[in-house]
Amino acid sequence: MKLLYLDCFAGISGDMFLGALIDLGVSEDALRAELGKLKLPGYTISTRRVVKQNISATKFDCIEASHAVIRHGHDHRGYTEIAGMITGSGLSENVKGRALSVFKRIGEAEAKIHGVPLEQIHFHEVGAVDSIVDIVGACIALEQLGVDQVQALPPRLGSGFIETAHGKLPVPAPATLELLNGVPVQPSNEPVELVTPTGAALLAEFCTKFGPMPAMSIEKIGYGAGTRDLEKTPNVLRAVLGEASAARESEGDAVAVIETNIDDMNPQLFGDVMERLLKAGALDVFFTSIQMKKNRPGTLLTVLCERNDVDRMAELLLTHTTSFGLRVHEAQRRKLSREIVKVATKFGEIEVKVGRLAGKIVSRSPEYESCKQAAAKAGVAVKEVYNEAARAAEDIR
Repeated sequence: MKLLYLDCFAGISGDMFLGALIDLGVSEDALRAELGKLKLPGYTISTRRVVKQNISATKFDCIEASHAVIRHGHDHRGYTEIAGMITGSGLSENVKGRALSVFKRIGEAEAKIHGVPLEQIHFHEVGAVDSIVDIVGACIALEQLGVDQVQALPPRLGSGFIETAHGKLPVPAPATLELLNGVPVQPSNEPVELVTPTGAALLAEFCTKFGPMPAMSIEKIGYGAGTRDLEKTPNVLRAVLGEASAARESEGDAVAVIETNIDDMNPQLFGDVMERLLKAGALDVFFTSIQMKKNRPGTLLTVLCERNDVDRMAELLLTHTTSFGLRVHEAQRRKLSREIVKVATKFGEIEVKVGRLAGKIVSRSPEYESCKQAAAKAGVAVKEVYNEAARAAEDIR
């Protein structure tokens, strides 16, 4: 599987994305020919080598001819106009579908912010010629590279304010933040816009996973340059192209880990705390015996939860334990692809959890509660039902 990994340590914009893909080997001439099918007049594209804090990168530029004439009346293209332009072009169906999906995503974000229907949305910066070229060009470039999957490092966001067609807005801009809803992000100490609406839309549309670089065989590395020179960070987007390591391929995600050390709570209360946390949606809760200061025995209470649930879980812990403080950090998980399959036994149907790695079954585990219910009904030991279900599970393919 051809995998593209985007290392967004300096954020991402449309021109950085295209510059990185051209640096990976996308032909500028082929890109120019495909963009010509869009029938969008009055611009030229060019690339050049630049150096950003000792890193050589490709700078992609979309230059509008007769800038004042071309932009007049066209900065405010509506979603319907852009969609019609793409649909009526000679681009491949794959590129059309991807580009339309990106613009629809942006349109829905703008519609939510401004409280108007999608059909009435008129893009400003994103409706300009260069942004249309960036988005459609990115879709073309991904097709030319034969990319099957895109993953990325959670992008770093800047801070401060920017001047836009809507006036002075905080960074990240409202549209950018809306587009990143559900996407993990990181802070940055750069007081500028690091993620543009175009960059946010491309990430949200194409990336299926966010986290550290996955197991892969690296084939090419490309760098796409941004316009600014940042104080503390090389303003480049690093793109890594390669083959996903199928033998090690597994599902992965990031979870929050909340921990607290407790040595002064009635042990009877721990069961109640666990029940409350699991009922509230915690992925796992467990206790570890530890030795604390003054040589007192204590308990390390650990909670695994979705990152969006940290505040809710923290409130439960601080309310229902004697803890005065918590530690929170993020952890990467690697998981087997899993499904529940019912197998027929002499005790009835029993649920079995099946785990797959790279499509191959590596685990078959009868579900305890299912075995327990069947055992109670049949009047036999749970282990008898479990062993019977395990034998039946061997036939699952």
